[in-house]
Order: sequence, then C-alpha cells, then structure tokens
Amino acid sequence: MEAENMPDDSASAAKPQHIIKIGQIGDDSEKKTIISRLKDVEISVPIAYGTIAFHLGRKASESQSHKWTVYVRGATNEDIGVVIRRVVFQLHPSFNNPTRVIESAPFELSECGWGEFEIAISIFFHSDVCDKQLDLFHNLKLYPEDESGPHSNKKPVVVESYNEIVFPEPSEGFFARVQNHPAVIVPRLPAGFKLRSLVDNVIEKEKRHMKDHPFSQWFTKFSEADELLKLAAARQQVQAHIVKLKRQLSVMEGLPQPSNPANGNECT
Repeated sequence: MEAENMPDDSASAAKPQHIIKIGQIGDDSEKKTIISRLKDVEISVPIAYGTIAFHLGRKASESQSHKWTVYVRGATNEDIGVVIRRVVFQLHPSFNNPTRVIESAPFELSECGWGEFEIAISIFFHSDVCDKQLDLFHNLKLYPEDESGPHSNKKPVVVESYNEIVFPEPSEGFFARVQNHPAVIVPRLPAGFKLRSLVDNVIEKEKRHMKDHPFSQWFTKFSEADELLKLAAARQQVQAHIVKLKRQLSVMEGLPQPSNPANGNECT
C-alpha cells in the first residue's frame, strides 16, 4: 500500500502533516481466529523517516565521500517497535545486497557512498495491527542546498518527512497492548466500556525511549508535531464520545418512548 499525498523530500525543513489511513486486517476464511474490533475508534502513530549524511572529510575518497543513515523513527523519537514489526530498505542496485531487512527497532541502516538516489521503504506491522504493508519513498541527499565552500564533516545533511499513520477499528488486542505507549495516540474509551480481551498494559521494557540516539541533536524538531499530536488526541476523544452516544442510542431504541416527556432537559 503506497502512501497518499507523499511529501517532497527535497527540503530539510519540517513538513505539514500527512495522514495515511491503513486498512484493517484482511478477512481470511482460512484463519479460524475471530478478531474482535473496536468500532468508531482510531489509533494513530506519528512517524518520521529520512536520512542523515556526514561528509567523511579527509577520509573521503572518490567512491566513498559520505557516510549516511536511513531510518524510520517515532516523530517524538520514541520506540515504534510496538507497532512496526519489520522495515525493508531498497537501496541502489550498485550496493551489495541492496535489499536490507531490519527486524527490530531502531529501524535504520548505515552505508558509505558518493551518489544520491531514491530509497524505497516498506513498513510491515505486527499481526494484530495490520496485514498490509506501507510503502514510502525517500531521496537520499548528501550535499546541502548551498554547496559553496568546503564540505563539513561535523554538520550533517538531514532530510526528514512526517506522517501520521492511522489504524481505523483496531483489534482489541492491539488497543490493549499500546494504550499506554508514548509513541502511540490512543483514544479514551467511554466510561464503563471494557475490553473483552484481557491483555496486560504495555510492559515497561517496551517503553524504550530513543531520545538518547546519537543523532538526536540533528533530528528535525517538527515545529508543528506537538500541536498535531494534540489535535489527533482531541479527534480521538470525539470518536470515543461518538461511541458512547451510539451505545446510549441503541439502548434508548430498545425502550418504550414516553408520550409526554416532563421537560426537555432530561439527563442521560
């Protein structure tokens, strides 16, 4: 599944919000497990993906002028391994083994080279999240926009993009597993609503922070990210309220309606 509204990776500044809505787990008649889903609920996972490139300075050669890293990370630099199972990076065919598979967080790989090219990024999710992959594309950039003057091996060239991946009607297991995870935006369920699947909250060791990443000082501080996360959380609360109203409506429809209500300010 390819991302919609793909951002232009030609600039290193923070990009406006892009929302990618991922479909549900497919209905496979051969699967005997019944998946319970939360209707009218969405889980959002803000991510950033991109590259960081350092000039090798005096160690640079004609065939290896830069060391660079391509990655997928949480937008606030949190571990997203709780949602993402595997990331595949497709490099230029001139590299040995150009298809690189990263099976666990941090989802990144480093290489040395001299040329710029497009990197295909395929994201695979855990089985209780989604069975569809998400395909993204990113242009590796080695040189700054202003190429005048000597190359610096201390200040890297960073190009990142921001996306919010949205999972509608998540499984109860997925919801319970990530409801307290800092990298995931999870709505509050209406009071009295209990999950039928009793799954423990996220284990503390799964809350691995990546803010001590060696490249943290260079990562883009998405100026709009915090506000976008607040808006997403507010949207989730509205959806939870919709769930509550629908439940109340279904109860009311099953009861006889009074012919002469006492007043119009009845509380429910």
